[in-house]
Amino acid sequence: MKYYIVAGEASGDLHASNLMKELKSQDSKAQFRFWGGDLMQAQGGELVKHYRETAFMGFITVLKNLKKIKANFSLCEKDLLEYKPDVLILVDYPGFNLRMAKFAKANGIRVHYYISPKIWAWKEGRVKKIKAYVDRMFTIFPFETEFYKKHNYEVSFGGNPLLDAIENRPNKNESFEHFTQKNDLSDQPIIALLAGSRKQEIERVLPVMLDVVTNFPDYQFVVAAAPSITKEFYAQVAAGTNVKFVYAQTYDLLQQSKAALVTSGTATLETALLHIPQVVCYLTGGGRLLFAIGKRLLKVKYISLVNLVMDKLIVKELIQHTCNKDMIAQELSKILFDKKYRNQMLANYKLLHEKLGGAGASARFAKMIVEDLQK
Repeated sequence: MKYYIVAGEASGDLHASNLMKELKSQDSKAQFRFWGGDLMQAQGGELVKHYRETAFMGFITVLKNLKKIKANFSLCEKDLLEYKPDVLILVDYPGFNLRMAKFAKANGIRVHYYISPKIWAWKEGRVKKIKAYVDRMFTIFPFETEFYKKHNYEVSFGGNPLLDAIENRPNKNESFEHFTQKNDLSDQPIIALLAGSRKQEIERVLPVMLDVVTNFPDYQFVVAAAPSITKEFYAQVAAGTNVKFVYAQTYDLLQQSKAALVTSGTATLETALLHIPQVVCYLTGGGRLLFAIGKRLLKVKYISLVNLVMDKLIVKELIQHTCNKDMIAQELSKILFDKKYRNQMLANYKLLHEKLGGAGASARFAKMIVEDLQK
């Protein structure tokens, strides 16, 4: 069968690549055409656009790039019609993908959504579009089933593919010595900095994270650099610090770290599943006014997936005005030096792992997709 997949960011590239791998095992004649990244490309098929060319975040950035965004819509629509896939598989990325769902549905192309947009957090009204244009929704968090049930829309939960990605990571048995030597790092214990994968969020969050470096002279701070961001950009943002960078090694870096400072999103869950104590650091653009508006629109109690899945405060969330040098340093000290506090967080991580189910989610989703198409 012919699969057309659209993923618009790094996490989508990861999950879609694992799904493609399992689809090939379920469907020996699988053919792929996709919007995504390097990991998807490694699975074979034709890459139409890399996500580094399509990731536009924030109202102002979107306005500045309206022509590019419209051109991307037109390209995807034209390409879909020419390729004539058996199914369009959309991976999160709702601003773009919900429009493509509408177009595909109107043109008789079956639509599967793999990894639901976070409409349970905000823009709940998008559920109407999903019900109208998406033939089948595959979800990765147990609480999403209840959310959609409230809207009389049946979804398919198959576990969380992050468990597969982490379980199958290539360097899971790598030693600290080998990791530090190959990346030209010192033998000091590591604090990982995960500041996101888009320029706008990196520019906002990374400088604040770097403010605390001098408070912890016995540790080395290492940034998990996004593959789509240039070294020159990072050097500019981190000017005046001695922080180091490692590219495309986020899991390798985390598993060697004593603690991590992490932006909200998938990275908080990845850090937890690798059993690394963390502080969640989140800053939005637009100042206090836009933040206040956004907070009123938010439908959830927490911004980190760790706390959302567990439905209680497991990791500290430092948001906007609380995301500052003093607060970050205070919380980082607690997860490094307060053994009781640190061990409680790690114990909660084990419960989180159990709640998300075991490995094999990618294979389960691939099986459901193929069976659906065979019908």
